[in-house]
Amino acid sequence: MDVASRIDTTPTAEPTAGATRDPTPKRRRSWAGYAFIAPFGTLFALVFIVPILYAAYLSLFQQRLLGGDTFVGLANYTKLLQDPQFWEGVGRVVRFTLIQVPIMLFFAMAVALALDSMRVHGAKFMRVTIFLPYAVPAIVSTLMWGFMLGVKYGLFGSLNRALGTSIDPFTPDTTLISIGVMVTWAFTGFNMLIFYSALKAVPRELYEAAAIDGANEFQIIRWIKLPALRGTLVVTIIFSIIGTFQMFNEPQILQSMVANSGITTHYTPNLYAYHLAFTGSQQGYAAALALVMAVITIAIAYAVQIRGLRNALDR
Repeated sequence: MDVASRIDTTPTAEPTAGATRDPTPKRRRSWAGYAFIAPFGTLFALVFIVPILYAAYLSLFQQRLLGGDTFVGLANYTKLLQDPQFWEGVGRVVRFTLIQVPIMLFFAMAVALALDSMRVHGAKFMRVTIFLPYAVPAIVSTLMWGFMLGVKYGLFGSLNRALGTSIDPFTPDTTLISIGVMVTWAFTGFNMLIFYSALKAVPRELYEAAAIDGANEFQIIRWIKLPALRGTLVVTIIFSIIGTFQMFNEPQILQSMVANSGITTHYTPNLYAYHLAFTGSQQGYAAALALVMAVITIAIAYAVQIRGLRNALDR
């Protein structure tokens, strides 16, 4: 029997137009994907979605000494929008953000550019040293700076006694500046690492080509490195805005640590919400405040993102 006679020449039936394949493999793949994301989805719902829904539910009620919780609808939001203490805290945080964030990001970018230039001795040690404050817990950092800047036991107290001066970094007019120093010290290294990682992604061939064309270090920074950091700068601005709008640890600790600091119960929105919920027993009003602050933060971060990405793409 020859080879040709062994080949099956029976024509294969062509699938009809309305025929469908067995959906079992596709369904298995779909369920497998859901199974992989189920742990994250469950955790995300428990720690993010459920608290938001519960806060929205609480914001519709008002706690009374007699009679328990009373449904008030949107009355808490109406009252909040007319609350001068809330808007005073929001204004203070906005002013803090407009001043502190640019200074912090300028220092972080300058350090990242210096480390990326490969002209700094001990660059690895400096990178770790500058990043190290970010690993210090905010409570420990605030206590450290509070004792160091305090006039009773700290550095400024010793200087005042030695020089006969009366410099106080924690007066009502300077407390916010001192908090800015603490936050800048803590988060400059974090943002520096983000900028430094973005610079490392730039091909070194661009630097070599620019050097061959006669560009000096400042021209390379101006025309290659800074444009490469535009997208990263938008990300760091958004992170910084979210972080400053959530400022709580520094004023909360300094309020009881430093006398005559000017820190009130409504110094920041988060501090105000804390005192409303745990001191004033106004959980519904505090929940409404938290949700309004979340909306304000999201709106500002979204506006920065859209404007920043648009400018980055245009250039």
